Amino acid sequence: MPANVYECMFLLDPTKVAGDVHAAAQQLHGILEKNKSEILASRPWDERRLAYPMRHGNVSHKKGLYYLTYFRTDSQNLANIEHDFSLNESILRSLTLKIDAKLVDTMLTLARDEHALALQVTSDEPGDDAAAGADGEDRPRRPRRHEDADIPDKD
Repeated sequence: MPANVYECMFLLDPTKVAGDVHAAAQQLHGILEKNKSEILASRPWDERRLAYPMRHGNVSHKKGLYYLTYFRTDSQNLANIEHDFSLNESILRSLTLKIDAKLVDTMLTLARDEHALALQVTSDEPGDDAAAGADGEDRPRRPRRHEDADIPDKD
């Protein structure tokens, strides 16, 4: 059976990898290589504030560094890889997805190009042009809450 290509997005603890992302990447690569994986592409994605605080151990994290890796391995190696990821204190979370064989070349091309449009970060802060409607007014980002709706009170 041929090896599959996988994409893994890591959420790394920025306090543990601060200033030395290369060393953190070497740890990730070491885990993959130890488990008979071939690294195809690997790079930092983005560092940003998290939508909600995340507890990892006794620490609450408000920021995270996203790191993207593509690798080739046999499916039976995934359980050991995931286990080793869970033991690494720099990794807050990880998500591994199998890439469809038809998409491998396209995904790798995008992952290797640091200026690829699909990988650029967009801002969705209030007041951005993307959030404004055609008339320039801000549109609601989520459905109105029950108390804001035109529903009569039950009193």
